[in-house]
Amino acid sequence: MQVVTNPAKENWQALLKRPIFETEFLRSTVSNILDRVKSSGDKALFELTEKFDGAQISQLKTSQEEIERAITQVDDQLKEAIQAAAANIKAFHQAQKREVIKVETMPGVSCWRQSVPIEKVGIYIPGGTAPLFSTVLMLAIPANLAGSKEIVLCTPPDQDGTINPVILYTAELVGVTGIYKIGGAQAIAAMAYGTESIPKTYKIFGPGNQYVTEAKQQVALEGTAIDMPAGPSEVAIIADDTSEASFIAADLLSQAEHGVDSQVILFCTSDEKVMEVNKEVKRQVLQLPRKEMAQQSLRSSKAFIVQDIKTAIEMSNAYAPEHLIICTKNSQHVAYQITNAGSVFIGELTPESAGDYASGTNHTLPTNGAARAYSVVSLDSFMKQITYQSLTEDGLRRLGPIVETMAEAELLVAHKNAVSIRLDKVGR
Repeated sequence: MQVVTNPAKENWQALLKRPIFETEFLRSTVSNILDRVKSSGDKALFELTEKFDGAQISQLKTSQEEIERAITQVDDQLKEAIQAAAANIKAFHQAQKREVIKVETMPGVSCWRQSVPIEKVGIYIPGGTAPLFSTVLMLAIPANLAGSKEIVLCTPPDQDGTINPVILYTAELVGVTGIYKIGGAQAIAAMAYGTESIPKTYKIFGPGNQYVTEAKQQVALEGTAIDMPAGPSEVAIIADDTSEASFIAADLLSQAEHGVDSQVILFCTSDEKVMEVNKEVKRQVLQLPRKEMAQQSLRSSKAFIVQDIKTAIEMSNAYAPEHLIICTKNSQHVAYQITNAGSVFIGELTPESAGDYASGTNHTLPTNGAARAYSVVSLDSFMKQITYQSLTEDGLRRLGPIVETMAEAELLVAHKNAVSIRLDKVGR
């Protein structure tokens, strides 16, 4: 990791910059894929799956026989771990349900808001070197709790045309209604437009590489909702001289191993601690199966030595990390000064891995600085909020003249008439 000591505030923006990709090539490539799927449907999906995944498949939807066979291939200990995580995630998201509260804004005028499920949702689950079955839990559980009727899951197949058994087991466990062997930008296109085999969905969730992210952003411009704008995964850590270097190094590496485009950032008040952490990172990375990927990620990562915790907090809020781990004394006090972060992990005994898998919080988080304005995926993400209002005769008499006056002032006479004709009917 590159070490930067006491950077001037005017340089923060440049120093905290995320890795950048060649956007024009990416944009045009993804646009071509979307157009092919829109015009050719399943035919394009079969061709693109062979091209990008090296798999020749005869059908896109995973059969029930394939699912049942996969369930038998999953280790019992892993099944128990997934079930325990599912219970925690369900408990946390179940608690997010809201009561309907009616408000009488004036006598005879009642207003309220009610949550209604998004009927058809799409879930994208990356495959490849790290099939993220944990993301199935994070997305399908709240979708089910919200009451979505159709939960479509797309994930890339292996070269033999199969889907990782753990993904299939998890999807079956949490009530996914359809599992499809398709990945990349083409999967996003299929869920956005619909094809002969894959239903059109109203909102698409899930992480992915730069092509998936770009595809989500492009279909969002055409009317399909997405969970949030996203980029590569990232973590920031705030530390001081009391922090355990081995813990920090492990947390940095747990994020760096996601991919070569992941970014890890350390804000620390102690130069000695930064040296300890760098030493630990070099030692621990050699033990990782994905060490080459982690090492490449570390090249675009930085450790900032700052003068005090206040500065560390300010830099972290400027960066707006997806994950933020606080490894300091008085970590709870530090946590409540955070204004921009996707998810916060408080104290040295709270690794990011806990939230990634099983604590109960959702791990689908805003990245690339989007945490300044976007929230973590929650039960609300799978619902629409519809407002209602109801007027009695008394309410109409009280509210009507107010509306008439305002509508007339805006020169919207039909709006005024819609009230006046009712007032004339019931009597003013």
